[in-house]
Amino acid sequence: MQPLQLIVIGGGAAGFMGAITAAETNPGASVILLEKNKTLLNKVRISGGGRCNVTNAVATVPELVKGYPRGAKFLRPLFEIFNNQHTVEWFERRGVALKTEPDGRMFPVTNTSDTIVDCLMKTALKAGVQIRTSAGVSQLKPGGAGIEVVLQSGEILHADRVLVTSGGHPQLNGYAWLAELGVGIVEPVPSLFTFNVPVLPFKDLMGVSVSGVGVKLAGSKLAETGPLLFTHWGVSGPAVLKLSAWGARELSDKNYQFVSLINFTNKKPNEILQQLTDFQRDSGWRAKFVPTQAPFGLPQRLWKQLVELANIPDTMRWADVPAKNMNRLVEHLTNFQLDVRGKTTFKEEFVTCGGVALTDVHPKTLESRRVPGLYFAGEVLDIDGITGGYNFQAAWTTAYVAGSQLGIPVEQVSLA
Repeated sequence: MQPLQLIVIGGGAAGFMGAITAAETNPGASVILLEKNKTLLNKVRISGGGRCNVTNAVATVPELVKGYPRGAKFLRPLFEIFNNQHTVEWFERRGVALKTEPDGRMFPVTNTSDTIVDCLMKTALKAGVQIRTSAGVSQLKPGGAGIEVVLQSGEILHADRVLVTSGGHPQLNGYAWLAELGVGIVEPVPSLFTFNVPVLPFKDLMGVSVSGVGVKLAGSKLAETGPLLFTHWGVSGPAVLKLSAWGARELSDKNYQFVSLINFTNKKPNEILQQLTDFQRDSGWRAKFVPTQAPFGLPQRLWKQLVELANIPDTMRWADVPAKNMNRLVEHLTNFQLDVRGKTTFKEEFVTCGGVALTDVHPKTLESRRVPGLYFAGEVLDIDGITGGYNFQAAWTTAYVAGSQLGIPVEQVSLA
């Protein structure tokens, strides 16, 4: 009897987790991992500035699902099977210890993504996974006896079951080879990007970070809070990235031309006005020059420019600030308008909103409802998370569940 032939398409985080799980769950099976590029695990290598943000340390599954603008409901039961705690244990059992940073992101204690890459490579080889690079897939041909996998080279491989972990694609045509099978595809748009502000009202603040900033989309309910970072092209940081994720489709519809409202204090205007008015009355503050000491935990360089934009001269003391200038300063502190004109990819990473429609995938097994024996995991699915390890966690989870199911024939559920 021929051994079970299992093929995994895509040599990224989900591909390796899926292939390893399939091989370990089915010791007698032949598991082949195909990667179209010459190199493997490319996104793992660059993630987290080359340190690899493996997952997030949130304590519970309900907290974990809050990190997914799309796919949270789908992921919830899967996290009961394999969540962030399981991810930590999985790597620790294979000799990789992870550490938690103050913001909840988890990295290998070595501070290098090479540790994660080496672990996945060694574990896959130990499990007997056959790895082939420069092996792009051009077509899948389902049949009664399985699925034929047609490579771009013309070579044809037979598989009893196929797991697709080919990642997200910025263009709809990147999913054409799946769409021709009848698989539903949600049109992709970018998620997790920074804001381009060609006319930035601030000077020489590149690299300056402000904590606890509120960022809103004008005319919308979209709002996020967190650190904001000034860049040479505009603004970035967790607050901006989270807003870009939750607003991925809305911002795409606006062609990335919109007004972002920045609250540098994350407090209400009347609270700020009261505090600034108190400075005018306080004996310890009233005689001081306004630009000299930055309140609200703001960086001094940013404070000085906000004061200048409020038309308050360097030589003015708190006691002498006119009401109209004070009101203007409050407005700049709590409702600063930035005209966003475009986006920039976050570092070298990209995340897409869209992909294989979750309604076309069996929620317990990750098997296609359209094509028996075809499974999906990772970013190829219409699942995406905010920054902080959430996208990798979705990859580990969906790939682990799908990989554990590859050797088990399951009854197909129709799309009634």
